Amino acid sequence: MKKMSHGITATTLALSALFASAVHADDKVLNLYNWAEYMPMDVIEAFEEEYQVDVNYSTFESNEAMYAKLKLLNSEGYDLAFASTYFIERMVNEEMLANIDKSQISHFDNLRPGLLGQPFDKNNDYSLPYVFGVTGISYNSDYVDGSKVAKWADLWRDDFNGQVMLLNDVRDVFGMALKAQGHSINSTEEAEIKQAYEYLRELRDNVVVYNSDAPHVPFVTGEVSIGQQWNGNAYMAQQEIEGIEFVYPQEGAILWMDNFIIPKNAEHKTLAHQFIDFMYRPENQAKLVEEFGYPAPNTNAAEYLEAELKENSTIFPSDEAVNKGEFTNDVGEAVKIYQKYWQMLKS
Repeated sequence: MKKMSHGITATTLALSALFASAVHADDKVLNLYNWAEYMPMDVIEAFEEEYQVDVNYSTFESNEAMYAKLKLLNSEGYDLAFASTYFIERMVNEEMLANIDKSQISHFDNLRPGLLGQPFDKNNDYSLPYVFGVTGISYNSDYVDGSKVAKWADLWRDDFNGQVMLLNDVRDVFGMALKAQGHSINSTEEAEIKQAYEYLRELRDNVVVYNSDAPHVPFVTGEVSIGQQWNGNAYMAQQEIEGIEFVYPQEGAILWMDNFIIPKNAEHKTLAHQFIDFMYRPENQAKLVEEFGYPAPNTNAAEYLEAELKENSTIFPSDEAVNKGEFTNDVGEAVKIYQKYWQMLKS
């Protein structure tokens, strides 16, 4: 065998070392896919420092956009994503998600029992709760008489012409209209969904904007004075301007939960598990409440919250409000009916 020269050997070793270094660096990257303004940046930075990794944070503005992107990429490209309840069963059935190894989640036993074992993932094999909350009505009391705001149907009032914001979310918008009409937000009956669509058409003159990217902003900028809102975003708006109020509608609020999911072909699953467990540390859960105004899944977070936050009715709904509300669930093939009327509504 011909002996290689020292130069070739050195070059080969250098290339091998460079390749190994590149692989190692790649292993130290966690790719997150989440809603915008939906995670404390200082918590991400703390994770990067503790685990010596880089976090790439990409955003989407709707569950539909998240689903479509992961479908297009064959569940690759992202190590950890976030999905609402009604999309998880669908993604599991389409084999888009990886199993979550709960043995790697040291804080699992401290999670609120009521958030676990939901119908969309009975054993939490594919999802774990990130935050949960309520879709209700928010208004600016400087411009709106609070005595006129108690139920979903009030958004249709003529005196709110050109003042209303709706979330850019098909299930929230149709859920509101279905509730206002006395139906379940999870209806699969086309006649009821069509009725909701026709009712929403009557609301068009009142609607200024659809926003799910940062829905507190139109209230802060004065673009709208009333509309649909997530309770956490109502809390965020309250931190910037006085006069923002939040109402749990009499017909029943929309209850929801966003969840950690690991795409089936994620490259860095171990890092994904480590990040979930890091986020579940009670001090980090408390930061989630403080910054975004959503209740935290880890019950121990309360130890790190001031009394003012614990007693905040915008963040923490009453038992009555929860009992009147309804969780958004998967509607199966009826999602196509919702999409059809959603496109007609916005066209």
